[in-house]
Amino acid sequence: MTWEIGQVGLKCSRLYKELQCRIYRPESDARMAQEPEYIYPPNNLKSKITVDSSSVGVVAMQDAEAAITDMAEDYLGWVKDDIANLQGAYDKAVADPSAGADAREEMYGFAHDIKGQGGSFGYPLMTAVGNQLCKFMEGIEGNLNAAQLSVVKVHIDTLRLIIQERMEGDGGKAGSQLLRALDAVIAKVKEMG
Repeated sequence: MTWEIGQVGLKCSRLYKELQCRIYRPESDARMAQEPEYIYPPNNLKSKITVDSSSVGVVAMQDAEAAITDMAEDYLGWVKDDIANLQGAYDKAVADPSAGADAREEMYGFAHDIKGQGGSFGYPLMTAVGNQLCKFMEGIEGNLNAAQLSVVKVHIDTLRLIIQERMEGDGGKAGSQLLRALDAVIAKVKEMG
């Protein structure tokens, strides 16, 4: 980055994660190469924050982590309800194609909830699958066709499987295979048009 103000210029660049700036006079670039002056901006952030065991921030973080741990078992019930609601919206779209746009919005909402909660409760694979479904549906306008509905159905079944098998974390090798398979299904449907 270079700024020139009147008779003085300032060149700044990042070097080893630090911002380094050099003051120079634009008319004497030769002087700039010979006599650089480095200015290191101060990092005063640490002096403005105190963190110790009595700090409210640390206590609040510990309380929040404990609350999330306590709610982890409740998550399984919540996500089962979300999956059931997602299935219900899917069934509505299949039964009445004219209601497809509304059902798509409902399905997107439930998939978005699943995406948002999974990682917080130890199921980042749920987040990944929910995210994949959300991104797929973001590219669709109006009613879903049969092929698009089949993609939604495969995602619903995958979400149900992850919870049924309690595939915590990223699901390991099986989780990677599930995500690759879902990617392949989406690519195939997009290829079909």
